[in-house]
Amino acid sequence: MRILQLHCDSIDYKPTKQENAIAEEIENTDMQHLEEIVVVFVAIETKDDSDVASDAIRQVNESMSKIGCTRLLLYPYAHLSSNLARPSSAFEILKEMEQNAIDAKLEVYRAPFGWTKSYSVKVKGHPLAESSKIIKPKTSDEESNDDDDDTSHALARESKLESQWRILTPDGNLVSIDDFDFTNHKKLQSLAKYESKKQRKVDEPPPHVHLMKKLAIADYESASDNGNMRFFPNGRLIKSLIETHVTNRVKRYGGYEVETPIMYDSEHPSMISYFNRFPARQYTIDSEGKHLFLRFAACFGQFLMANQFQMSHHNMPYRLYEMTRYSFRREQSGELVGLRRLRAFTMPDCHAFCQNMKQATDEILVRFELSQQVLSEIGIFQDDYEMAIRFTEEFYNHNRDVVNKLASAHGKPMLVEMWKERFFYFVLKWEFNYVDTTGKASALSTDQIDVENGDRYNITFVDENNEQLNPIILHNSPSGAIERVIYTLLEKAACDSKEGKRPYLPLWLSPTQVRIIPLTEEFDEYAESMCKKLTESDIRTDIDDRNMSIGKRIREAEKEWTPYILVVGAKEAESGKLNVRDRKAGYVKEFTIEELTSAIHQGTANMPTTDINMPIRVSKRPQLMV
Repeated sequence: MRILQLHCDSIDYKPTKQENAIAEEIENTDMQHLEEIVVVFVAIETKDDSDVASDAIRQVNESMSKIGCTRLLLYPYAHLSSNLARPSSAFEILKEMEQNAIDAKLEVYRAPFGWTKSYSVKVKGHPLAESSKIIKPKTSDEESNDDDDDTSHALARESKLESQWRILTPDGNLVSIDDFDFTNHKKLQSLAKYESKKQRKVDEPPPHVHLMKKLAIADYESASDNGNMRFFPNGRLIKSLIETHVTNRVKRYGGYEVETPIMYDSEHPSMISYFNRFPARQYTIDSEGKHLFLRFAACFGQFLMANQFQMSHHNMPYRLYEMTRYSFRREQSGELVGLRRLRAFTMPDCHAFCQNMKQATDEILVRFELSQQVLSEIGIFQDDYEMAIRFTEEFYNHNRDVVNKLASAHGKPMLVEMWKERFFYFVLKWEFNYVDTTGKASALSTDQIDVENGDRYNITFVDENNEQLNPIILHNSPSGAIERVIYTLLEKAACDSKEGKRPYLPLWLSPTQVRIIPLTEEFDEYAESMCKKLTESDIRTDIDDRNMSIGKRIREAEKEWTPYILVVGAKEAESGKLNVRDRKAGYVKEFTIEELTSAIHQGTANMPTTDINMPIRVSKRPQLMV
């Protein structure tokens, strides 16, 4: 807390404008005039508490007794600090200061909180008339200095939430973890250990960290906060293609794309209600008296938007969608590694507003199938991930058929976390988890049945009886974070390499799909003509025209996981037959240019495409130092 204390002949002030959503209600906005008074301009900071409020009034009272004044005006004044507490917290502490001053037998006045005010002040001229104070919270040996400092009581409660862990088989049989035979389900066993023990910290970097650098996809950005990555041209191309694919699939499903802000006022009434129950580790920004936070999902923006809709049951389910670039979560530093867990990430977020639980459970089955299809089209298949599902015991007892349908659609055993009572805003949540070689699980696709936020954000619809009701809301990310999708593809490739297979990216995501290597400069023009034909057919093609041996250029292309490599010389120029190295097949095959084009189009059918994101001539590219 920071205080500027003035002993005044007089002060005149007038409330002029409400600054924020929780500005206190006042009846009198006339000019106020007070004489022979100590004015305490006070800025309440982030970690200030009741002890700080008490200590501040104790120090103020001591100084007032020295100058023989018993009249006090508490004047909230944010401009003394850049580390302000949330307005709701600051207001409570200010009122505690007021009560403490009354208890100290002072005659107390308080300028209204949350208002812009005009004022004039006449300060006395004696040596003790002006002073400033900084009052800090008391510390103890038990306080921590790491990222957990800001963990709230609610987050602590969440960490102590008791769960019953089970395995649910595709035929709907619920088995305790201890009784389940994991012999043929080692990844599911790893997921069960990972989730039940809640150990998130990373002991060693997973293989994809090396690969993301080697393939010039992404790297850490030392000039930013941890968990904020930079993406090179190759990485940006891969990201943009996945983003486009997910967005296209959600639109075909029926999602309506919107765009919402990346920051919100933490003192907006709906935000206060949310954070009081489910505070998260946030990035925060103080601006013009507002305490803002960077979003950690698209929920807030879409809910506030839906609040403005006049909806009837005929509109529902109504689906809003956004590809958030970026969402922000201040994950603990020990959990951050490569693309697996980030603090800034790209999240496709689709909410469906449903009339009732029946419509919500029908819709969640549709979105489950959508999520399976999205991942498989990207190149992540059912055998690649394990499923976890979480629900309350009450939901399971009333909707066992829905849970069993999800289990059947998954087609293999899944991990179950069951709660005796609801703590979160949802009654059911499922997720697909990729378990990497280090035994860490990372959620990909997910969906939730939310029974709280329709009311919290005052979202309503008119039912068939002309009654206004709050919808049930589904929260679906059909793929999970885009960065995590790339992580999964790289981890899969690393597993292939470990098993002696050639690692590769899906053809539609390969930054270069065809590398042409002219035998000598004499065939440069022919290579150029081949490159033009392929490029005009929406195939990303480049030419390695560097002054090095054919063998080395082939090895360089293989290091970049180029799907098709073709060396062109006199034989190819004369016959039109191309000897093409097929990375996935593992052998050289003869193609005409038309046959090669057809094969690539078959391999990328129905997937988005884009132009190459580097100079077509490899000699023109700068060397990336990683």
